[in-house]
Amino acid sequence: MLGNFTYCNPTKLYFGKNAVEGLNEELPKYGKNVLLVYGGGSIKKNGIYDKVSEILKKHGKTVHEDAGVMPNPTTDKLKEGIARARAAKADLILAVGGGSVIDYAKAVSVSVNCKEDPWEKYYLRMEDPDCAVLPVGAVLTMVGTGSEMNGGSVITNRAQKMKIGKVFGPEVFPKFATLDPEYTFTLPRYQMIAGFYDILCHIHEQYFSGTDDNTSDYVMEGLMRSLIHSADIAVKDPLDYEARSNIMWTATWALNTFVAMGKDTDWEVHMIGQAVGAHTDATHGMTLAAVTPAYFKHILPYGKEKFARYAVNVWGVNAGGKTQLQVAEEGIAALEKWMRGIGLVMDLKTLGVTEEMIPSVAYSTLIMTGGYKVLNREDILSILKESL
Repeated sequence: MLGNFTYCNPTKLYFGKNAVEGLNEELPKYGKNVLLVYGGGSIKKNGIYDKVSEILKKHGKTVHEDAGVMPNPTTDKLKEGIARARAAKADLILAVGGGSVIDYAKAVSVSVNCKEDPWEKYYLRMEDPDCAVLPVGAVLTMVGTGSEMNGGSVITNRAQKMKIGKVFGPEVFPKFATLDPEYTFTLPRYQMIAGFYDILCHIHEQYFSGTDDNTSDYVMEGLMRSLIHSADIAVKDPLDYEARSNIMWTATWALNTFVAMGKDTDWEVHMIGQAVGAHTDATHGMTLAAVTPAYFKHILPYGKEKFARYAVNVWGVNAGGKTQLQVAEEGIAALEKWMRGIGLVMDLKTLGVTEEMIPSVAYSTLIMTGGYKVLNREDILSILKESL
């Protein structure tokens, strides 16, 4: 039975070739000062920076830049962004990049007028903003996080070796986002594949919870099949527009809050992966891939029915003459085979984790309660050791 919920998603999307032209409709709605947020400079090499700058100039905007957002945005970078936004008297934050850039822009947006330490308030105490929030717009250049249409914002505190995601309400969602699949074509292969798995993991985290007959589960099975099919094509031909556009759209729906409605949701794989990232600065999608098989095997006895359904409906496992456990195990084996086939990192050692680091990573892992089994520290230690 679906639980009660209220659903609202205020983000306006412009999707397809030349979607960036949607800025022409959106920019007049905001004041003159724009804080342009982006990462390491790839948008200057591929021409996206020039295109966005041209449109901003056309609308008479005064542009203040905040470049250098790293793949795992830090509290130190957040402090820098707050200072830049205040100095600019920004009316709009325009994030041009992938999930990390958009996550960071949201963190700045809720922090500019915050009178407390944002890390303490939002990421440790998990409080909501009680101050004015700067509007955020996005030009998406990498798919994976769904940050273009949700309130999620993940920040890393290197000193505390913690990487925490805060999910803000609709007031923090980007007001608009442009999604042009061609903007993802120049992404390095490693990042592309990591993004593919991040999408799948987002769906897993919501799918593997609850035992009811939930409409969202049927939607998620379709999303997973579409992603797997298109990812196989894109790995062979990264310039295949149909595959990349389908993946981009799937990524948005995987985490724009829609399929989570009425679900408990899990998110423990993300908690373990984020703890790994806080210690190694490894690529997010790869940290998730490295710990998923061990995690699934730990919780399988508590969710056999759902794992068996997943095996049949997503991976096409033939259930004839087999026990529910056998079917479920075949599904996990099919997942692992596919993961290896597209080139994902499947062990933590490759990502820089050593045996000596494991107790610290386990200590940094937040324990969630929505999955089929609530882990304890010993469980997390075992999963990390098995993932080495």
